[in-house]
Amino acid sequence: MSAAGTNIAFLKRLKQQRIYTFSLMFTVGIGLALAVFACSPTTSNTGTTQTTQTTSSTVVRIGYQKASTILYALKARGDLEKAFAASGASVTWSEFPAGPPMLEALNAGSIDFGYTGESPPIFAQAGGIPLVYVAYDPWSPKAEAILVPKDSPIKSVAELKGKRVAFAKGSNANYLLVRALEKAGLKYSDIQPKTLPPADARAAFESKNVEAWAIWDPYLAAAEAATGARTLTDGTGLAPNRGYYLAAKSFVDTKPDALKTVVDEVKKVSDWAKSNPSDVAKLLSPALGIDAPVLEIAEKRREYDVLPLTDEVISKQQEVADTFYKIKLIPKEIKVKEIVWQGKK
Repeated sequence: MSAAGTNIAFLKRLKQQRIYTFSLMFTVGIGLALAVFACSPTTSNTGTTQTTQTTSSTVVRIGYQKASTILYALKARGDLEKAFAASGASVTWSEFPAGPPMLEALNAGSIDFGYTGESPPIFAQAGGIPLVYVAYDPWSPKAEAILVPKDSPIKSVAELKGKRVAFAKGSNANYLLVRALEKAGLKYSDIQPKTLPPADARAAFESKNVEAWAIWDPYLAAAEAATGARTLTDGTGLAPNRGYYLAAKSFVDTKPDALKTVVDEVKKVSDWAKSNPSDVAKLLSPALGIDAPVLEIAEKRREYDVLPLTDEVISKQQEVADTFYKIKLIPKEIKVKEIVWQGKK
């Protein structure tokens, strides 16, 4: 090898040695920094949960859907902010198109509290998302249905075999569809599932790109009013169509006082909505772009309340989970009772 080649080889080895030395020093430095931080008095390594009080530094992060009447009304009225005013805690709101993405945000640590139908928490628990059932809303089995266009030749659920059916995956309407197919003697695999959010499903339904659509109020009432869509079946005798108030486990564990304040304010707005369907419809109309009279139809066929989960409700929710596992929509069996809040009876 020439002298020039020897020098080049030497310089390469020197450069590699410097990179290795720097990487080693960086790794050791990071390790020492983490060790110092771990021993800091501001960090607990005991493995126990530290409960904190609601203070001016507390931020309560709520996830909501415009179609989730109570949380939308709570946001619009500003009642939660007023309830936290004395402690100085603040509230932030994040809007979602449906329950599943809301619970993904909960998993990511972006929100603390939200509301969905019966199916999203099943998928979330099966996926390992650390959530807790806080309370339930009776809602109504008549507030969801499987629709077909008014001129459709389809007259029964049994006739959906081989047909394209739109629904939001992991939604309450997803469970209604599964149960309706079972009752009609069909399997989930007998249809062509088209998983779409409500707005896209409505467009597919109106353009005849799907033959049927499983959907909930107020989108259900809006479709009926605008298109004359016919109902093949609603949830009566098939799905309880309950709604659930859910919280991140970390929020339940570390801020129970804040959680109770949220639940108390949700209950107050629920009681108001129960007695004022016309006012609720007027409140929601601008946000949803649905006429108030149509929304009032939806409001009058649903129930309102904020109730702790009973053994009966937990059992019914377990049936939803077992049904989804049986047809392999979720990857493993789950136990709903394991993630039910015990803090408010």
